[in-house]
Amino acid sequence: MTMLNPGTSADPAVTPANHRCEPYLRLHWTDSHTDAVGYLVVHNLRGGLATGGTRMRAGCTLREVEDLARGMANKTATFDLPIGGAKGGIDFDPKDPRAVEVLERFCEAMRPWLDTHWVTAEDLGVPQHLIDQVFEKLDLDQSYHAAIRRSADPAATLARVRGGLNAAVDGGFLLGDVIGGFGVAHACLAAAVQWGQAPADTTAAIQGVGTMGGAAAYYLSEAGMKITAVADAAGTLYCPAGLDIPALLELRDGYGEIDRSRLPAGIEQMPRGDIVSADVDIFVPAAISYAITPDNSFDIRARVVVEAANAATTPEAEAMLAARGIPVLPDFVANAGAVAWAWWLLLGEVDDVPGTSFDRLRTTMHNKVAQMLSAWTDEGITPREIGHRWADDPAPLTGPVVIP
Repeated sequence: MTMLNPGTSADPAVTPANHRCEPYLRLHWTDSHTDAVGYLVVHNLRGGLATGGTRMRAGCTLREVEDLARGMANKTATFDLPIGGAKGGIDFDPKDPRAVEVLERFCEAMRPWLDTHWVTAEDLGVPQHLIDQVFEKLDLDQSYHAAIRRSADPAATLARVRGGLNAAVDGGFLLGDVIGGFGVAHACLAAAVQWGQAPADTTAAIQGVGTMGGAAAYYLSEAGMKITAVADAAGTLYCPAGLDIPALLELRDGYGEIDRSRLPAGIEQMPRGDIVSADVDIFVPAAISYAITPDNSFDIRARVVVEAANAATTPEAEAMLAARGIPVLPDFVANAGAVAWAWWLLLGEVDDVPGTSFDRLRTTMHNKVAQMLSAWTDEGITPREIGHRWADDPAPLTGPVVIP
């Protein structure tokens, strides 16, 4: 394992500026069994802690993980959470039968950070139940371990966390699986409110129907919004009258791909890339990073892009969209519901009653999106710029982070 350009301070309690260009720490790991490569990037620490998921995909790069860690720092600061941002990434195919073993060895190598400073969770290619399974095998109990161990009663805190993650919600889902997508859905609904448009008169297309995209699609459908197109790795599914989202979600496999052999009637199958050019009000990239590039940005016909995937839009593409009058609601606001809720749960501010969590996230998301879109409409300031202003001015820490 190689340490690459660490921050200048050796004290993990030091809190670097959130907007620093260089991350506090980069670690580079190589798996001796498969030659898989993994990275941990800690962008900054607050109160000695940083949070961010662990992803696995073939082709994952250090630059990608750096961008994601920076995005996590923006999320935590924007939502006034008392921790910094980090990210883990493994360049390996999550469908490979050796993937779980690779994840185990990566977590073992990162154990000093996972034990004390880095609170991780699910991400692309790594579902929450799998990373929790790995943590249990390493005797770390659960992926929020670095925070839980700070509690005066770790067993009670662990029980509260598990109770929240596993709380049943409508649709046969678990709260921990859908809360992030619920936040994305309400970012979309807040945009419609800003336009003075009812959900039933608003259309959306969603690229990716895994944990985040699938939950966003479900809650938008529940609110009455018409989703005319969704895409997974196998292609785009289109129905101008609106897709039956609950029926499609029932056809997903463990990788968020829909079984084409059981599709309802009336659905047109199109190439995967066609999702970008869907004629809708709202486009939600919820699959991979860098999905919107200068090469395809001119295909977008939506009025707004809502980033459900981390780093879904390249800076160049976002500038091109802004020049055409299309704002991008950035990931560190639109999809930050999952991390915000996880820390509200850790801090004892919400519990296993889903309504409490839904109400708080709905109110918070609508407020932030309204401010961003008002600044865009009234002053021509992009949503990302407004978000960065919030991220650069987080609530100050007045003492150590206390986990009840």
